[in-house]
Formats: sequence, C-alpha cells, structure tokens
Amino acid sequence: MLGGMQEVNLEGQVALVTGASSGLGRRFATTLASAGASVAVAARRVDRLESLAGEIAGRGGRAVPVELDVTDADSITAAVGSAQDRLGLVTILVNNAGIPDAQYATRMPLELVDRVIDTNLRGPWLMACEVARRLIGAGSPGRVVNISSIGAFNYSGGAAALYSVTKAAVNRMTEVLAVEWSRFGINVNAIAPGAFASEMMDGMVARLGSAALAERVADPALLDSTLLYLVSPRSQAVTGTVVKVDNGQGPR
Repeated sequence: MLGGMQEVNLEGQVALVTGASSGLGRRFATTLASAGASVAVAARRVDRLESLAGEIAGRGGRAVPVELDVTDADSITAAVGSAQDRLGLVTILVNNAGIPDAQYATRMPLELVDRVIDTNLRGPWLMACEVARRLIGAGSPGRVVNISSIGAFNYSGGAAALYSVTKAAVNRMTEVLAVEWSRFGINVNAIAPGAFASEMMDGMVARLGSAALAERVADPALLDSTLLYLVSPRSQAVTGTVVKVDNGQGPR
C-alpha cells in the first residue's frame, strides 16, 4: 500500500472513479489507490487520466485510464467493460462526474438543461446500474458511493437551481438503489460535500464572482476518511445513507 490511511486495506478491490481527470475525482482516485485498490480512472480528458495513472503507478499503486462520457450510454457500458477487462470485476464505484449549471432557471437554454441532467443524474444512474448488473451476475458484493452536494439540501438563489435539483435526486437515487440491491450485498451511499477546493469551484467563482465562494472552503483531503469508511468492510451495515461533509455550511 501507499502511504496514508493504512488502517483501511482495499487490496484485491477494483475501483472505478468517474470524473477523475481533475478536482475531487482525482483526489478520490489517489485515495483509493493509497489504500491498495486497483483503480480505473475515468473521464473524457484521456491525457489527464494517463498522467494520473502514471503518478499512481510511480507511488506503487495500480491504475488504468478509461475514456468515459457519462452522457453517452454506450460509453458507460464500454468504460465499465474496459475496466473489468484490464483490472477485474469493478467492486467499488465512485460516481463523481458532475457539472454546475451557473445559470438562473429561466435563462437556461434547453441544451444546458439536458446536459446538466444527463451528467449529474442520468449518467450516475446508468453507471451504478451497469456496475451492479455485473456484480449481481458474478454473485459479488460491492460498494457504490455517489457524490451529491450540500446544495441538495440548501439553495440560496445563487444561479445553480438545476444543479441542486439533480443532487437532491442523487440522494433519493442512493436511498432507493440501496433498498433494491441490499439483498445482493451491494451497499449504496452518498457523500454531500460543501465547498471544497476544486476545478469546479474555481469555475463557479470565475462565472459568478466571489459571492459563489463559501465562507470556509475546505481541503479535499478532509473527504478521505469518509470515502474510505464507505468503501471498507467497516461500513457493511451502512447503506442508503447520505453523509454531509460541509464544514457547517449547510442547513441544520
């Protein structure tokens, strides 16, 4: 295993992380590799994935780049198949890919509405089902971690209404799939981060100004322990749960 969080041992596990070319997804991939998992890093920007896979390999881990467009159903099927062919059955899925809308509801063009829904909701649904279908066929347990947002619980009118709607739907998706798949040993949980330093956060600030920046922007490393808990044997009885990691930014 690589350094850090060594109390969680994921050796023998195969993880697939979507949206892994930057931001939180990149962090999630390196965290899982540090715990011993073989990791398929998936996104559209293959050059960045190759760099990330090389970095993980250089630190003693194992990772492969997988091209993925979560808005394309055929791409999802192909990506999961490629990960399985190269690393083995995917037993951990981190559904991280997502985009903000950064538009007021009445000003959003239809193309943007469709892209936000396809990326943030339809894609994660199809990805989770594709991974679960293979786990069920193999008779293997697994872990799905959906990345939600504190925006699913709180919206203050900051031009991200549809983003908030899709993340609220991800929370409900987490709950219903957990119930449906519990008899197969597939746990489905979600993490709802607040404002964490990432490329997406930088983009929101650039578009909306400093008002988009929360008072306390947290270090992505603070998500490591939550992720590792949800994919480890220690959380075997935990499913259908959305864990808020928001540094006190959301409603209470």
